Amino acid sequence: MDRHPQQIKRERQDIKRRARNISNMSRLKTTIKKVLSSTEKKEVEKIYNTAVKYIDKAVSKNLIHKNTGSRRKSQIARHLNSFK
Repeated sequence: MDRHPQQIKRERQDIKRRARNISNMSRLKTTIKKVLSSTEKKEVEKIYNTAVKYIDKAVSKNLIHKNTGSRRKSQIARHLNSFK
């Protein structure tokens, strides 16, 4: 089977992209879990802003679908508003 240079390069790029996507998804899931598991209002407000930033970035990079991003933001906003 032939191994074309473009195919070799594509595989190299795929490995890098996959590692980056896994890292970003892990960071996103972790921040959402932190928001939902925290019980103090001040702590939630701090983490909420970073979580929304990560969600928006993931949507813009097509890491998650825009409706999924909206649903996650709504979920953490409900949790934030439950303290008020």
